[in-house]
Amino acid sequence: MSAEGGGGVRFDPEAIRALAQILRDTDLTEIELVERDSRIRVARTPAAVSLQAMAAPPAAPPAAAPAPAAPVAADAQHPGMVTSPMVGVAYLAPEPGAAPFITLGGRVEQGQTLLLIEAMKTFNQIRSPRAGTVTRILVESGTPVEYGEPLVVVE
Repeated sequence: MSAEGGGGVRFDPEAIRALAQILRDTDLTEIELVERDSRIRVARTPAAVSLQAMAAPPAAPPAAAPAPAAPVAADAQHPGMVTSPMVGVAYLAPEPGAAPFITLGGRVEQGQTLLLIEAMKTFNQIRSPRAGTVTRILVESGTPVEYGEPLVVVE
């Protein structure tokens, strides 16, 4: 038994099962593997139970919950917004216990590493598209990020 990808390429079902297992193990919602002219994309919808569980804790401080959400939504269109180019886990420092790549209010140069995103056991450097000052850091180290998710604002 085998699965077909784009262009009639046949994929090993064990490879697809392995990618699905990675999704379950890492709590990611999507994973894509590209080799030469072949591509496998496995995606899943997060369970509604986890969404409800995430919504329950912020109910304790009701005044604090709306305040952070509004600036993040407003920043989504900010010209200095740096978004995630992939699904993975964000890290703000090169290794545990090390100094972070960036600090709030710190100056960065174009091309400077802002953070790392680990995807499929590969650490990818996310570089600043411009020189400027870091005015917002919207992720915490060790948290999963989705494609297009706002990470940092550089003004």
